[in-house]
Amino acid sequence: MTETWTGPTNVEDIEDDGDTPTAALERRADVILEADERRRPLRRAIPEDVRQARDWARARAERLRGAVEAEPVKASLYALGLGVVIGLLAAR
Repeated sequence: MTETWTGPTNVEDIEDDGDTPTAALERRADVILEADERRRPLRRAIPEDVRQARDWARARAERLRGAVEAEPVKASLYALGLGVVIGLLAAR
């Protein structure tokens, strides 16, 4: 293999443009995270997040249960197809 050596890097070659959209988004995210840390301590944040995740999962389970009850044949065929795909992948 051939290596191409470009020489030492000059400080002038490094572009540090702080006005890019990415940099602006990072600054805004830092401000939001910092404000959130001051507003709610970690001991309260974790149980709140767990509660939100649990509520989200329950809502999804109810939605799935309703879809299966509405069309049991379709749900069974999907489950069968998924089982076949997983079986084929596991057999490799």
